[in-house]
Amino acid sequence: MGEAKRRKTTDGEKYGQDPRILPWIPITKSQSELFVTWTTRGAWVGIGLMVTVWVTIRFIGPAFGWWEIVG
Repeated sequence: MGEAKRRKTTDGEKYGQDPRILPWIPITKSQSELFVTWTTRGAWVGIGLMVTVWVTIRFIGPAFGWWEIVG
């Protein structure tokens, strides 16, 4: 008997389904990988926004005289 047939007989209904990270948590491995992908992308967007705001405040703001209003 081939490996796939053996797994199909031993796994039963669970054969071919995405395995869970932990048995008591209803999150599959593919869902966890998708979560990591989205959070990594979100972190990079946040870093980009933070740099944009910093450049605006640090260099562009004083050029327009904002420092005199704030300071």
